[in-house]
Amino acid sequence: MAGAMEKTMKKIMTPMIGTAIAAIALVAGTAPAAAQSRLDWGGGRAGDRDYGLVGAGVPFLYPELRATNRGRAFVMRNFDYNHDGRVSPPEARAANHAFAQVAGPRRDRFDWESRDRSVLVEVDRGGWDHRAMRGYGFRQTARGATLRLEEDVLFKTDSDVLRPGAIEKLRPLAGYLRSEPGVRVSIDGYTDSRGTDAHNQDLSERRAASVRNAFDSMGVVRARFSVVGHGERDPIATNATPAGMRQNRRVEVTLLGQRADRFARDN
Repeated sequence: MAGAMEKTMKKIMTPMIGTAIAAIALVAGTAPAAAQSRLDWGGGRAGDRDYGLVGAGVPFLYPELRATNRGRAFVMRNFDYNHDGRVSPPEARAANHAFAQVAGPRRDRFDWESRDRSVLVEVDRGGWDHRAMRGYGFRQTARGATLRLEEDVLFKTDSDVLRPGAIEKLRPLAGYLRSEPGVRVSIDGYTDSRGTDAHNQDLSERRAASVRNAFDSMGVVRARFSVVGHGERDPIATNATPAGMRQNRRVEVTLLGQRADRFARDN
């Protein structure tokens, strides 16, 4: 009797355990091969319902996934892992990865109509976008290769909330960092001289932390970053003119120990 009951319980529990393991792997962004190999691309077609996107992960999604009903359906039908109707940053990261593997470098030309079926998603083999990294214009500093990002690119005035376009600006750099796990990074925030010292110090720290959080949402381990706010110290231009103040409101990202000339070519 005990043996029969044990066999029955084993039959019940085995698939449940397997499902739970798969779900955990999906939420972590490392879906099993079987889960990755079959994706639903058919939602959002003409006559289908409208799909909406809400949640903290939405700003991190590729524009091609946010802007069309096909893209929004792809996200919600495949990557709403906990079925709460919201997109978390890990879910957005998984959706971007799966879409990029199929769409290739010209995501803006992706033909949704050709994907009304399940497709094989290949495992990411690494690599980074040399041309995009060159476009950052890294300069050599004593600490490494440094990228300067002015406030207008990242934030609204006196805010630490990233603009939606800032994520796209940072995405190639995040891809490089995922491909080069040994590279450590310093993120330094700066302000102009308007406001009190305490306010400027706090704002510079919060902005540097927001950039670090953006990289974290794109799969770069946050322990690799040092984050420092400098307030209005160390200006690179005069604070007596609007143009000079705009230059001083910046975040600098330094790839510690790296040569800037490594990124001066397309390959």
